[in-house]
Amino acid sequence: MNVKLKAGRKLVLVLAVLLLAPGFARAGDPAKQTARIPPAWLRDGVIYEIFPRDFSAAGNLNGVTVKLDQLKNLGVTVLWIMPIHPIGEKCRKGDFGSPYSIRDYYAVDPNYGTVDDFKNLVAGAHQRGLKVIMDLVANHTAWDSVLMTNKDFYKQDAAGNIIPPVPEWTDVAGLNYANPRLREYMIAMMNYWIQTCDVDGFRCDVASAVPTDFWEQARAELEKNKPDIMMLAEASKPELLTNAFDIDYSWPLLATLNDVLQRGAPASKLQATWEENLRQFPTNSLHMRISDDHDEARAVSRFGVHGALAASVLMFSLDGVPLLYNGMEVGDATESGDPALFDKLPIFWHPKERPPLREIYHSLIQLRKQYPAFRNNRVIWLRNSDAANVVTLMRLDANDEFVAVINFSDRPVSGQVEVMNSGDFQPVQISGLSRPPAGDFPIFHLGAFEWRIYHRTVPH
Repeated sequence: MNVKLKAGRKLVLVLAVLLLAPGFARAGDPAKQTARIPPAWLRDGVIYEIFPRDFSAAGNLNGVTVKLDQLKNLGVTVLWIMPIHPIGEKCRKGDFGSPYSIRDYYAVDPNYGTVDDFKNLVAGAHQRGLKVIMDLVANHTAWDSVLMTNKDFYKQDAAGNIIPPVPEWTDVAGLNYANPRLREYMIAMMNYWIQTCDVDGFRCDVASAVPTDFWEQARAELEKNKPDIMMLAEASKPELLTNAFDIDYSWPLLATLNDVLQRGAPASKLQATWEENLRQFPTNSLHMRISDDHDEARAVSRFGVHGALAASVLMFSLDGVPLLYNGMEVGDATESGDPALFDKLPIFWHPKERPPLREIYHSLIQLRKQYPAFRNNRVIWLRNSDAANVVTLMRLDANDEFVAVINFSDRPVSGQVEVMNSGDFQPVQISGLSRPPAGDFPIFHLGAFEWRIYHRTVPH
């Protein structure tokens, strides 16, 4: 046989073996992989994002610590603290500057307090059974960062000038992860906060812009100090969930939510987006379900108060981990996102003409906490007679079945849900809301942005 032909056949055989081997798809097709298993406290949790500058009148870490009992009573379990480090002054945007423009990763912004203040916050949270994750800005620093003495830590243009990670981010300079010394520095810094303050994990800013192999390297090192560490990727990038991260952002669903509630897209697009995400990501991927955060105009501003609540009900009803942001539980409409991020705009804790949102969110959190059916990954989208306006889905396990019916339109709707054993379902009473009528399911009559949750105990 021709030597070249034999070599070619051998190569084909080797490739075939590799393609069939477990894990080979990791680099090329994360959808064929299985996501890493997150800590149970994350999968079962509810995340609350805190911007310390705006969270309290004091605008510091102690202002968060004194409100820990309120957060505990609300029912949230994971506190995500936005960056606490000193903010750069060179090329600063706004009067206060972006908290994502870091001068010194090892320090605390003097306006926020001290490292000891942060230790006390974390310790106080732990005493109440709450977890605390730090916001890690690994993609860039301020222009006057202490790291600027190491020019080779930074991305540079052809002339050797340090450059921003993207041109419009003029207040920050991009870090260069081709440099092994930078990687060592960043991992050591993350371990410092684990060892010094006992943080439970990191929310990693712009995670998709940092090489995946760095995150995998960091994860392996951090787990030596904190085996059940949690890492949240600010990204929607499937490969990040195979080895590096436990959870990411459900950005595609948020974009569709904006399309539905702001631009009149049919509510059925929400199911289509969820299903497309399922196809693209590793099996059992965990996503943070968001309708509001520091990068968006407030949900009550985008959707109206009742539209924002309907959006939240969807996020609490779906698989994944729901997020509440900085005063969301009272319907705060204070300006958010860029450029408001660069100034001080405290939460208004007593806005006018709001439904009892704190009670409603507490009730939704307790429902999730009481019933494991809301914390697994089983979601069944149910057909209904008005799919352009109404979303109907089931969450279930061996003991319980729940059906959420949500009207995403600004007008009353009527229709019917297609579901087995419909006569066994009873409406769930949500604190702060009037008692829903009994006996109408699977028929629904909902006002603008109105929603209901129904429950059936599975007989054994």
